[in-house]
Amino acid sequence: MSEERRLAVLRAIVEDYVHTREPVGSRVLTERHGLGVSPATIRNDMAALEEAGYIAQPHTSAGRIPTDKGYRLFVDRLAEVRPLTSPQRRAIETFLSEAIDMDDVLGRAGRLIAQLTGQVAVVQYPSLRLAGLRHLELVPVGGARLLVVVISDAGRVEQRFLDVGAGPGAEPAVVAVDAPAGPEPAPGALDEGTLSELRARLNAAAAGKGLADLPGAFARVVAGVDAALAPLARGIADLVVDTLGAQREDRIVLAGTANLARAEMRFEQGLSPVLEALEEQVVLLGLLTELAAEPVGRGGGVGVRIGHENRLDGLAETSVVASGYGGDGDTVAILGSIGPTRMDYPGTIASVRAVARYLSRVLPG
Repeated sequence: MSEERRLAVLRAIVEDYVHTREPVGSRVLTERHGLGVSPATIRNDMAALEEAGYIAQPHTSAGRIPTDKGYRLFVDRLAEVRPLTSPQRRAIETFLSEAIDMDDVLGRAGRLIAQLTGQVAVVQYPSLRLAGLRHLELVPVGGARLLVVVISDAGRVEQRFLDVGAGPGAEPAVVAVDAPAGPEPAPGALDEGTLSELRARLNAAAAGKGLADLPGAFARVVAGVDAALAPLARGIADLVVDTLGAQREDRIVLAGTANLARAEMRFEQGLSPVLEALEEQVVLLGLLTELAAEPVGRGGGVGVRIGHENRLDGLAETSVVASGYGGDGDTVAILGSIGPTRMDYPGTIASVRAVARYLSRVLPG
């Protein structure tokens, strides 16, 4: 019973400190929370929590504040995550479903998390490096030019132009968008029937395969077409593989950075270390990926890293809440929220989880 009561005292201290940003004393706990015990018992529980390292006294004769260890126990023992209201859920779904493309939907997701939490939002773009081919489209656009539309498994759409060239066996070449059209292609090279056959063969070969397996699958397609079409098939195949593998660096969206400057944030070491840490995008993405892979507590697939648990020195006074997202239940990228350790953990977890779920729903399946 004493352990359960001390957990209740710790929970009350965390909730009050997050709400008031002031150290919490035993009298306040007695007045605000129906703990069912005397002030003396609460003082004894607070002394035990302090001795165990869950709370600390920042100043003599002051109340207590949670430590990183205290926040960790609070998060791990969350009985439930406060659900979002129906208007909040409808607003999220409507806002994300109105996006016009991938950039727009990820930007909207970041703004949503920042608005819901009052903190910094981080949203990773789905990585083309890890993606396979969902669909390939071939569109003749006049002269010897072919528009190659590549849609990755992650739902990203890339467009490239291919100059088919003239004469049998001519090697195609990638061209700039505004380059003049090349010479007329070999007869029949860009007719609808030929392109339809190549498109069908390449799409069939790519089905269910990741980027690493595409070159071999496409090589078999090239080997199986008529010799006169082999250069075109090879050019398209190479362009698809190059497009999917071109963006080697992961991209992220940051939103709500200005929230860090609000007075209630109050980082002891100042704001500069936090801002510098946010610029370390590669390390930051590594941290988010670890969190999404190892969810803790009862966050429903949401991971939480608190204070000094973060690998970045600049985030030693912050907590990071992250979740994976992706269509068809597959994680293709990560999103999260970063704020002070004195954050509303149930609310932040609920917001991150909700946006991740809705974002997964609006991504192409």
